[in-house]
Order: sequence, then C-alpha cells, then structure tokens
Amino acid sequence: MVKLRIHVFVQGIVQGVGFRYHLRMMALSNNVNGWVRNLPDGRVEAVLEGEEEAVRKVLAWCRRGPSLAKVDSIVFFEEPYKGEFKTFEIRW
Repeated sequence: MVKLRIHVFVQGIVQGVGFRYHLRMMALSNNVNGWVRNLPDGRVEAVLEGEEEAVRKVLAWCRRGPSLAKVDSIVFFEEPYKGEFKTFEIRW
C-alpha cells in the first residue's frame, strides 16, 4: 500500500464547532495518524499520515467538516511520508 502525508489548512467557520474533535475521531477510525490545531487567524491546520486511501477519505471529510462548521476553502500540500506519528492528537 502507498503511504501518504498531507498538510492541510481549512478556512471558514471551523473553530468553536468541534472541528478538531471530529477530525481526530475521523482520523482514528481510519487509522490515520498526525495532528490538528487551531490557528490564531481562525483556520484549522492538520497533518495527516497513513495509507493513501484512508488519508484521502479524511481529507474529503475536511472539505465539509462537522455539522456546525462551514468550510469556505481548503488548501493542502502533499509532503514526503515520514511515519513520525503513532496516533492522532489535538495540539494546543
């Protein structure tokens, strides 16, 4: 299986709506590792690592987010896979 790492930035109404919590649950249920955090400018930033199909599934979820979120835009970059994470965490 192909491993993939994606660095993603999500903009819109994505803070204070459970985005990080739900992203963590989605990532863990798909065996995707990495982290997510809120940024001071109102965006959410995340790094996703795992099997390509699983990472792309979680990335697709980021385009809509949880029910209270309103995603305006998403920017992501593929990066070299590092395998540096053992789980998916919320960073502060």
